Amino acid sequence: MGIADQIRQRLDTAFAPVALSVIDESHLHAGHAGHDGSGESHFRVSIAAPAFGEMTRVGRERAIHKALGPEIMGAIHALALEIRS
Repeated sequence: MGIADQIRQRLDTAFAPVALSVIDESHLHAGHAGHDGSGESHFRVSIAAPAFGEMTRVGRERAIHKALGPEIMGAIHALALEIRS
């Protein structure tokens, strides 16, 4: 299972989102820091879930990082987030 699938699975489990998009943007960063040519290094996530309702922006980001865990967060170089309740 690729990293994008792992991200999707963990966010589905943690937040039961009404909308979720996980896009591997690694190809856009070829030649930049953190891109070693193997892919799966840069991701963009758009997620909407009622669970984020009362959280601050920082609280939402922390919750996502926690749900992804150190294994995924340590395996990727960049994670762009768009989070809605």
